[in-house]
Amino acid sequence: MPVREAMKLAEEAGVDLVKIAPTAKPPVCKIVDYGKFKYEQTRKEKEAKKKQKVIEIKEIRLSPNIDTNDLNTKVNAARKFITKGDRVKVTLRFRGREMTHMNSSKHILDDFAQALSDIAVMEKAPKVEGRSMTMFLAEKR
Repeated sequence: MPVREAMKLAEEAGVDLVKIAPTAKPPVCKIVDYGKFKYEQTRKEKEAKKKQKVIEIKEIRLSPNIDTNDLNTKVNAARKFITKGDRVKVTLRFRGREMTHMNSSKHILDDFAQALSDIAVMEKAPKVEGRSMTMFLAEKR
């Protein structure tokens, strides 16, 4: 219907003419009380915000000369984070002469991912970034 007719109907009813979908062809309008419409909209947004889960990224740092028991401790910490629903960033940091043996240290991250393979999936494969090698683990769906 033409805009003038819609405005006339809204004025007779004592309410407002509100554009619901202004980008649609033709634009979609509704005859409602604008204050009530705005209130309902904010209430829906608050409800949606309450129901969403914020996923945090927890970081676990390792070194190339880590021992088996230390690695198991770090794996258990990562297991806790993943079961809570967080993503885990595993960082293998290299210092000094350790930089020359970067390629041979990749197996540490692979072992870490293998230990968590029952509950986690590798989101991003190990990648060298400067003085560290990082990978991301996320919960299996």
